[in-house]
Amino acid sequence: MRPENEFMKKIFPLSAILLLAAVSCSNEISYEQKDGYTLIHQNKGPTLGYTSAPIIIIDGYAFKDLNRNGILDDYEDWRLPAERRAEDLASKLPVERICGLMLYSSAVDVDSVVPTENHIAFLEDEYIRHMLIRNVKDAATGAAWSNAVQAICEAEPFGIPSNNSSDPRNYTNGSANINNYKPEPDGEFDPDGTSKISLWPREVGMAATFNPALMKRHGEVVSAEYRALGITTALSPQADLSTDPRWRRFYGTFSEDPALNRDLVREYCDAMQTTPGSRDGWGSASVNCMVKHWPGGGTGEAGRDAHFGIGKYAVYPGNNFENQLIPFVEGAFKLKGGTGMASAVMPYYTISYEQDPSGENVGNGFSRYIIQELLRDKYEYKGVVCTDWGIVGSYHKVYIHEGKPWGVESLSPAERRLKCFEAGVDQLGGASNNKLSLEAYELWAGKYGSESARERFELSATRLLLNIFRVGNFENPYVDPDRATEVVGCKEFVAAGYEAQLKSVVMIKNHKDALPQKEKAKVYQPLRKVAAGITHWQNPVPAYEEYPFGNELLSKYFEIVDTPQEADFALVSIKTPIGHWGYRMPGPDEEEGRYMPISLQYGPYTAEYARAESIGGGDPSEKSGNRSYKGVTEETSNIGDMLLVCETKRLMGDKPVIVIIATERPFVPSEFEPSSDAILVNFGVCNNALLDIISGKVEPSGLLPLQLPADMRTVEEQCEDVPRDMDCHIDADGNRYDFAFGLNWKGIINDWRVKRYK
Repeated sequence: MRPENEFMKKIFPLSAILLLAAVSCSNEISYEQKDGYTLIHQNKGPTLGYTSAPIIIIDGYAFKDLNRNGILDDYEDWRLPAERRAEDLASKLPVERICGLMLYSSAVDVDSVVPTENHIAFLEDEYIRHMLIRNVKDAATGAAWSNAVQAICEAEPFGIPSNNSSDPRNYTNGSANINNYKPEPDGEFDPDGTSKISLWPREVGMAATFNPALMKRHGEVVSAEYRALGITTALSPQADLSTDPRWRRFYGTFSEDPALNRDLVREYCDAMQTTPGSRDGWGSASVNCMVKHWPGGGTGEAGRDAHFGIGKYAVYPGNNFENQLIPFVEGAFKLKGGTGMASAVMPYYTISYEQDPSGENVGNGFSRYIIQELLRDKYEYKGVVCTDWGIVGSYHKVYIHEGKPWGVESLSPAERRLKCFEAGVDQLGGASNNKLSLEAYELWAGKYGSESARERFELSATRLLLNIFRVGNFENPYVDPDRATEVVGCKEFVAAGYEAQLKSVVMIKNHKDALPQKEKAKVYQPLRKVAAGITHWQNPVPAYEEYPFGNELLSKYFEIVDTPQEADFALVSIKTPIGHWGYRMPGPDEEEGRYMPISLQYGPYTAEYARAESIGGGDPSEKSGNRSYKGVTEETSNIGDMLLVCETKRLMGDKPVIVIIATERPFVPSEFEPSSDAILVNFGVCNNALLDIISGKVEPSGLLPLQLPADMRTVEEQCEDVPRDMDCHIDADGNRYDFAFGLNWKGIINDWRVKRYK
C-alpha cells in the first residue's frame, strides 16, 4: 500500500475513504503532515487542522468530530453561520465549562515550546480558553507553543480551541536610546536590529502622523504578525481620550482629540478584524479587537491612574462625559468593513463618578448603568464585554497594586463576580478560579432562579464562542513555526514600521534653521545623568548615566567631538519630567501616605492652584475623603535633563543646541525651550529615525497630538474630561505649541491633516 494510503487508514474510517473516493471529483481533499499536526485541504471548504479529533466525511466534505460522538453536530459544521454554531455549542456545555470560558488567564510568558504546568492547569483544570500572552522568546517558539496549547484543547471534551491574545507588542518602549532598527540601504538589516516583530511608534506617536491610512497599514501588519504567532485577539486599541495631560497612560492613546482618535481607532479595528475577500469580513486572517477602556479612562481626577485605589475616581468637571464615548460609538462600533464593530470591549477600572442616574458609584465593570443600560441598550453593542484585569480581587491599601474592586469593596469575591454578571459582563480579566465563578452562578440561581442562571451564562458563552468561530479556530487553530519566523518582523513589515516612526517625529522649534545639520558636521553629546527614582509600580530605579545616542551609531552620521568648543552643534537627548504618581507612600511612623501633585515640569512644583476639595474621594482604608494636595510640593528625578539643556547652551554660545525629548505625555516647555535652537518631539522611535531627520535625510512631518501647556497653573485649572482646554506655550519664535502644530524645513505645516483636525 502506498504510504499516503497507509496514513489515510489512520485518520479516516474505511467507509469514509470509500466515500471520499466517490466524491473527490466534486470536492478535492488532500492531506499534509506538519510538525505535530495534520492539515486537510479541500477545494470547496476550509482547511482543517487537527491532532486528535476524528474526521467525518459528509456529502464529500471533511469535518472535525470535536466531541467525538460520531455525528456532525451543528457547531462542528463549518457550512453553518457562526452564530448558529456558537448557540449550539453553548447549549451543550456544562456550567463549569461555561464558567471557564468566562475567565481570562493572567499574563503568561512563552519561553519554551512546551506549556508549563501552570498553563496546562488553566486549560484542563479551570477550563480557560482565553490565554493572555506576554513575553515570547521568538516567533518560532511562540507558534510552536500555541500549537501545543491547541492540541491540549482539542483533546478536551468539546474540543474548544484557545483564543490566544496579546496586549500591544509592536511598539518601542519610548526610551531615548533604541538604536539600529531599520532596513539598511542595501536591503539588509542592521546587525543590531531585532527581528522579533515590527516596531512602530507608540500609539500617541501614531496619532502624531495624523494619517488614518497609515493606521490602516499598521493594523494590517500587526494582524498578520499576530496570526502567524497563533494570536487571535488583540487587547487593543486603547481608544480612551487622554483629556487629562497628567495621566500616565497618555502614551497608549490616540490623542486627546475625539475626531482624530475616532478615525484612527476605526481604521485600526477594520484592518485588524477584516479578512480580505470574506463576505462578512471574518476569516482566517482576522484578529478580534478588544477596544478599551469603556467609557474612557483618561479622566482620572488630577491625572491619577485607577490601577491603584488612589486613582479610582474618574471625574467630569466639564460635564463632558458623552464626548468621551466618541472614539467608541463613532469609531470602534461603526466600522466600514463587514465585521461591523469591535468584537470585544474592556471597561476601565475607574468609578465614573456621579454618572449613574441611580446614584450608584461603582467601578465600570460592576456598573449595570455603564455596561447594560449605556453600552448594550443605548448603543446596541452586541459583542463580548471583558473586565480589566483583577477587578474581582481584594486589596489592602490604596497604594498597593492588588485587586481593584472599586465601589464594591465590602462584597465577597463571589459576590463581586455576581455583580459583574448582573451588570452585563461576559468575562473576567485575569481571573482563573472557576470555583468562585460557579459560586457566583449558584448565587444567581438562588436570586433569580435556575432557569435564569442557565440562560444568562449561556448568553455569555455564545458571545465568547462566536469570537472563536469567526476567526476560524474551530477549523484550524494551528500555525506553522517556520512561516511565523518568515512573517514576524520580516523586512517589509519592519520597513513599514520604520516609515511610521519617521512620520511620527514632530519638530516644534527650528530657530534660524538649526536643522538639518550637514553630514559629518562636528557634534557634541553631553552626558545625561538621572537621579534615583521610583516607577509607577513602586519599583526603585537606581541613578544612572548615559550617552543616549551611542557613539557607534552617531558616528555614522556626524563626527563626534569631546568638547563644546570643537563642535558645530550639540545634541541633547532628554525625557519628559519623571515625577511621582500622585501619592507619597507612608513613612515608618505613618498610618497613611499623602496625595501629591503630578508635575509636568522639571523644577520643584508647588500645587498653589489645585482644588481645595477633591471631587471624588474616599476609600475604606482611608480616614479622609478629601484627596486634595493643594500647597504640596513635588520634585522630579530628572530635573537634570532641563539643567543639561541650559548648561549645554551656555557652553555652546551661539552654536545650535538640538534637543530631542522622548515624550510619553505633555510637558511644560518653558524651562528649557529658550535654551534650545531646535526641538524634536519623539513618541517612541529608534535613534536611527531621529538621526535621519537631524541629518536632513528625511523631512519632519509629524504634528502635535496634544497641547504643551504654558505652565502648571493651566494644567491644574483644565478639566479632566475636556480636550484641548489648556493655555499653550508660545516659544521665542512666536509659535504656539498647540494641538496639530508642527514644522517642516519650510516652516509651519498647514496641509490637509491640519485643516481636517485642527
